[in-house]
Amino acid sequence: MMHSGASGLYHGICRLGAMTTERVVKLFRNGRNQALRIPREFELPGREAIMRKEGSRLVIEPAPKKSLAELLRSWEPIDDEFPEIDDPPPEDVEI
Repeated sequence: MMHSGASGLYHGICRLGAMTTERVVKLFRNGRNQALRIPREFELPGREAIMRKEGSRLVIEPAPKKSLAELLRSWEPIDDEFPEIDDPPPEDVEI
């Protein structure tokens, strides 16, 4: 399955019965870094990704979600004063 359009050249490759889509993308410079635009169909969730080299391949995958403890550690402490609230002991209940 091969398509060519105004947005670039892309084609499908069948591997183990699953369809994998590839696209030729343009590389460009962003300051001193090499960059590329990720087409919409390849967008990753979140705001961070993991990038690594495997031989001559560049692999980019979603960054794992932070645990609650990591998330809480990354937040700045709150300096606000909170009002006292009534916190009576629970009432006894017979079961």
